[in-house]
Amino acid sequence: MPTKSRRDIRTIAENLLSKFDVKRPPIPVDDLAAKCGVRIRYIPYAGNDVSGMIYRSASTVIIGVNSLHHPNRRRFTIAHELGHYFLHKGIEVHIDHEYPIYVNARSSSSQSKDPEEVEANIFAAEILMPKIMLQDEIKDRVVDIDDDQFLRDLAKKYGVSTVAMTYRLSNIQEEK
Repeated sequence: MPTKSRRDIRTIAENLLSKFDVKRPPIPVDDLAAKCGVRIRYIPYAGNDVSGMIYRSASTVIIGVNSLHHPNRRRFTIAHELGHYFLHKGIEVHIDHEYPIYVNARSSSSQSKDPEEVEANIFAAEILMPKIMLQDEIKDRVVDIDDDQFLRDLAKKYGVSTVAMTYRLSNIQEEK
């Protein structure tokens, strides 16, 4: 189970978006990283099983992203690694192997049981698909997660997969 609450993680993500005046999707995660002093390196990790990594020293922070992955996956990886950056300060090197992108903290079968991975996934969802932006998108409609066209359009607008968007909308609906 995560050690940080979803609310705390959301607050950190919202503060970051506010600090850099990000008000609409798609969220420029690579620009956010750069503005925070984090460098991004795209690397074709052999075997395709490494999604990304974060390296920290006293003078630099680098996020490595698997350049062989789909652009939406790369965006999620950057957001996930930023989650480690903001939430898990003591880690010098962290390598993420093909982690599930699902962001439902209640589902242990579809997600890593490592609390830090759960938290980084929640952070990634909060950054890429901010609750306040999504609520504005869906305020005048009944959300049907079986409406494939709506999900595809919304996922495209936010630069995420339809699977990630489906889980995100489900989580937001559950929070009501």
